[in-house]
Amino acid sequence: MSAAAATSAARQRRMRAILPPTILAVIAVLAVTVPLAAGVPLTTFSVFNTFQNAATLGLVALAVGLTVMAGEFDLSTIAVFTLGGLLAVKFGEASPFLGVAVAVGAGMALGAVQGGIQAATGISSVPLTLGGYIVIAGLCHIVAGESILVYGDYDVGLWLDGTVAFVFSPRSLIVLSLFVLIWLAMRHTAIGPMVRSAGADRRAARASGVPAGRVVTGVFTLSGALCGLGGALFAYSTTAAKYDLGLDPFIFAVTAVLVGGIDVRGGRGSVIGILVGVLALSLLDTIFIQLAMPTWVIDLARGGILLVVVLVEAPDLAKRLAAWRNDRRSREAAARLNQRDTQQP
Repeated sequence: MSAAAATSAARQRRMRAILPPTILAVIAVLAVTVPLAAGVPLTTFSVFNTFQNAATLGLVALAVGLTVMAGEFDLSTIAVFTLGGLLAVKFGEASPFLGVAVAVGAGMALGAVQGGIQAATGISSVPLTLGGYIVIAGLCHIVAGESILVYGDYDVGLWLDGTVAFVFSPRSLIVLSLFVLIWLAMRHTAIGPMVRSAGADRRAARASGVPAGRVVTGVFTLSGALCGLGGALFAYSTTAAKYDLGLDPFIFAVTAVLVGGIDVRGGRGSVIGILVGVLALSLLDTIFIQLAMPTWVIDLARGGILLVVVLVEAPDLAKRLAAWRNDRRSREAAARLNQRDTQQP
């Protein structure tokens, strides 16, 4: 690697480490100052709602982020999330634990199938998981029978969304605990280096003894389990499960992953970065909801943040801007010289 390439790579690593907490800090400052100026100051209930929103879509974002770190992209996550909620309601009337087990098991099976096919064939995960999304979305319609499934055990939802230490709930603490556990596993065991190695360069990973195929299959299996669990918790919380949640939750998850510093080329990023991205976007939603802003304003804000992240983390951006400025100055100098020559007798 040349010195220039090494410098560029080091700059990108620094930006991926610094940018997510910086964005979260800026949004936190806005969350305090803007509502206060508007006469609706932030309260502990607002913070509680932020963690609730993070708990709803945090596991989907974690699932997407892990597959991206492994060098793939799982488009089926939101469909597995939806199916997990439906199965949890369907099988959880007698016992909520049974519903969760069925949802997680189904998610693991679907993830393992997709990951196994990708590992065995080497085909792109984008068309593979797009097909998986379409198939699973069809299964959601079948399971739901084209209707909304209602969960009758309201006590489960009330417990999941009960207040703990003013700003948390059992549901948000479960999700935060999973983030911490997976972060610890990625940081302090061989799992993290193997996932990043498979994501950065699969051929080199195999040459160094990393079982890249099993790693990819395992990541997809974990992705399915997280989405199934997330869907089950959300369905119990709302005491209902829909067969179509739209694409907004998936867009939120992908945006959170990118804001959290995950490199779309694979092999780079952290679980904590994903959590920071989820919290940043959840807090942003809380601000706009508290100010009663229309949804299109939220979309504009998310898109603006994502655009800033992409531009700042763009490889060789500074070098390209400098080259563009130098080229412009050279052309202006040449134009002035030509003008002076034409003015001479």
